[in-house]
Amino acid sequence: MAVDYAVIVVYLAGMLGMGWWGMRRAKSKSEFLVAGRRLGPSMYSGTMAAIVLGGASTIGGVGLGYKYGLSGAWMVFAIGLGLLALSVFFSARIARLKVYTVSEMLDLRYGGKAGLISGVVMWAYTLMLAVTSTIAYATIFDVLFDMNRTVAIILGGSIVVAYSTLGGMWSITLTDMVQFVVKTIGVLLLLLPIAVVKAGGFSEMRAKLPTEYFDPLGIGGETIFTYVLIYTFGMLIGQDIWQRVFTARSDKVARYGGTVAGTYCLVYALAGAVIGTAAKVLYPTLPNADDAFATIVKDELPMGVRGLVLAAALAAVMSTSSGALIACATVANNDIWSRLRGLASRGGDDHDEVRSNRAFILVMGVGVICIAIALNNVIEALTVAYNLLVGGLLVPILGGLLWKRGTVHGALASVTVGGVAVIGLMAWYGILANEPVYYGLLLSLAAYVIVSLATKPTDAAVLAYWRERLAGRGAEEEEGAPAEPVAVSS
Repeated sequence: MAVDYAVIVVYLAGMLGMGWWGMRRAKSKSEFLVAGRRLGPSMYSGTMAAIVLGGASTIGGVGLGYKYGLSGAWMVFAIGLGLLALSVFFSARIARLKVYTVSEMLDLRYGGKAGLISGVVMWAYTLMLAVTSTIAYATIFDVLFDMNRTVAIILGGSIVVAYSTLGGMWSITLTDMVQFVVKTIGVLLLLLPIAVVKAGGFSEMRAKLPTEYFDPLGIGGETIFTYVLIYTFGMLIGQDIWQRVFTARSDKVARYGGTVAGTYCLVYALAGAVIGTAAKVLYPTLPNADDAFATIVKDELPMGVRGLVLAAALAAVMSTSSGALIACATVANNDIWSRLRGLASRGGDDHDEVRSNRAFILVMGVGVICIAIALNNVIEALTVAYNLLVGGLLVPILGGLLWKRGTVHGALASVTVGGVAVIGLMAWYGILANEPVYYGLLLSLAAYVIVSLATKPTDAAVLAYWRERLAGRGAEEEEGAPAEPVAVSS
């Protein structure tokens, strides 16, 4: 394993080196949080694909393929569909707003007052996403070095926190681009063909496995619907995804670059399912389906290639972890702390925005590592995060983009009713049940429509300014200060 260890060590050292290089470029709030909004098509596509295809998509995607065959691709396929929908229908408008967070968009659309509550919900989602990504280091480093779980989480988490804190989005963008290349080579170009050949080819796989392994709907219609509801719609509204849209150089880059990344996700989904199906032929009695990725890598790949593919798995985890971490810190600082500080002491002294955001990444990163060490059930934590995100924020965000009659009172009612309903229904049905997100989303929609129609329409000046921002005008961005929403007239 010496050669494999060397590959991993060089990879990790390179991540830290890019963090140091990114620190030299991140001199303003815009540079630190959204890479100066300067990414072109190639880099934008690569980094967007990197953040959405994390450990769950790689290790979990292969595990679903091991358990269900080709239909195990549906989870990652739903992620790709969500990214395609975001890119084609919404990304251009989102990019033209020139904001930093989803909550700032809500304030612009509704005239203030919606950002703090939505910020708390979004913060909880990004925090748990970062935690679940960080826990995945334990699996990878256990395969690599037979390392203790806590030590593995601290090692992997510390590297991500270090390069993210140093250079912010510039460091994360550079590392994600490398991670995208490593994942493409390791998973698509090496592991996929080797796994199929080792399993005897597709004809042998068909001969040894039940026919349902090759049924595209074998995983079940209800499961596919739930994946689409949670992951496809989750891609439309997550701060971690929107913050990458904000990095695009233009609305055209956001649209076409995102479309390329979404298409790549569809290919990656099928590849993971095929690898898992091949693993089922090679190892038919694994105790845990999620062990399929590590087992086939460890036992079937030659020296050096094995290290590169494990680096690809590590890259998948790191890209999602770093993206969720900077999103969590951005929301905590810009949507929660800055608003509370403004309420406590209006007109305070100017402060160093880069230093402030860097400090929040460090603090959130340490918190994420501590929670990851203490937490045991990853699936439940991630389910809670996505249920809150979709149940609480999907309706007011998409409603704000699509329905001009929506009001700030309707948005607040939607967030509150949807969030409380999801929590209550999870307590009643169980965290992993499908009903909480189904019913929570319906109640959120009902509250939004009813309260919006029952209250005074959004002020004409707010809507006029909103339309200006959607058109790419009126966004004279000041470094170090969020875009100011137009106040609702009384």
